[in-house]
Amino acid sequence: MAAPVRENQELELTIDALAYGGNGVARLNGFVVFVRRGLPGDRVRARVTKVKRNHAEALALEVVEAGAPRVEAPCKHYPTCGGCRFQDLAYEAQLEAKARQVEDALRRIGGLGELELEQAVPAESIFHYRNKLEYSFTPTREGAGLGFHVAGRWDEVLEIERCWLTTDLGNVLREAVKEWAREQGLRAYDQETQSGFLRHLVLREGRNTGQALLVLVTAPGELQGQERLVERLRAFPEVRSIHWGVNDGPAEITNVPSRLLWGEEAIEEQLLGLRFRIRPNAFLQTNTAMCEVLYRLAGEYAGLTGGETVYDLYCGIGTIGLTLAREALTVWGVEASEESVACALENAELNGIPNTAFFAGDVAASVDELRDRAGAPDVVVVDPPRAGLSGKAVRTVAGLEAPRLVYVSCNPTTLAGNAKELVREHGYRLERARPLDMFPHTPHVETVALFTREA
Repeated sequence: MAAPVRENQELELTIDALAYGGNGVARLNGFVVFVRRGLPGDRVRARVTKVKRNHAEALALEVVEAGAPRVEAPCKHYPTCGGCRFQDLAYEAQLEAKARQVEDALRRIGGLGELELEQAVPAESIFHYRNKLEYSFTPTREGAGLGFHVAGRWDEVLEIERCWLTTDLGNVLREAVKEWAREQGLRAYDQETQSGFLRHLVLREGRNTGQALLVLVTAPGELQGQERLVERLRAFPEVRSIHWGVNDGPAEITNVPSRLLWGEEAIEEQLLGLRFRIRPNAFLQTNTAMCEVLYRLAGEYAGLTGGETVYDLYCGIGTIGLTLAREALTVWGVEASEESVACALENAELNGIPNTAFFAGDVAASVDELRDRAGAPDVVVVDPPRAGLSGKAVRTVAGLEAPRLVYVSCNPTTLAGNAKELVREHGYRLERARPLDMFPHTPHVETVALFTREA
């Protein structure tokens, strides 16, 4: 049966909800249309941009009748900038929409209609919450600029004057690097022509320590004026670490090997009373305050009494495992990134936590060897990437038969798929689940879920 809409057709649609990813959901005689810039409750005029067999995609051109609770967006770059999607949607409505996304995914994809979600945890601050931002250089008439991609465009970068997701320090440091680049006459990289030199600026802050780390990412070539760059940035007492990385490929990536230009190899952050060393490419949740809330909730779900063996799978730099170690007998971490494992070992030593061990390896391939070494786990914690656990990883984790499985998710759809398999095929029960808003004004939502299994 043909779709009831065609490409470039303009329609009036009522937005019912937000889908995961941030697009509005509308229905035309039962046919689903995902509408970019459509907010729940609005009636919009939208142009169809893509038609598929089961749904279509559209762009909202005009709000015919406003129904969503709106507020004035404080950022002058909104909505052109792709960094924020919902600055003009009242925060309470954002939180409600995210909780609904998690509930809908668990019911519709996971088949867990009987589950009652715990109340979503709101962000402690809805602005200035990020401890890491990755800017792209862009050519301007005044010289190199720094900013974010225009919403929906891979080939266009919008120069930013003030970002509301970072701190005042973050904005000042970005401007200092931009002024240095213009002073040196260095060209911004053009993604379309793949020419130019300056590609990205990565800025990380230890929000609880006041320390800052910067990584300048360029194309191959000589870094002209590096002494002047260091001199400029050293003027800020918060700056402790300046690195230079080279990306010699076409892809826009910042996670590249880097060398230290000045300062310490890493900065420190403090979470739940523990110290963590943060290197340029180390993973850390980008909202420090809510990261602490997340880890407290994971600890609550783990229900440790002091005698448990805990597996921390996808352990990163050891943040979750080390916060749990104080209440456990032993914690064993596995992570694919050797650099992250080195950081985890360093962080364990830094905090004097002897009852932990961390290993580099693929989770699905390493668990059997880990069980031979550590014994069967009482609690398993998984914090997988956005794609969730692969089918093999689900079977491997379930095969451990741990009585408690704590799943930290950044994607409700993959959490729901994994939950369905754990419950239907491996004897687990989804006991509790609670969304947390780590990223106000964006579509992203974290969820902590507890699965239990009878021994």
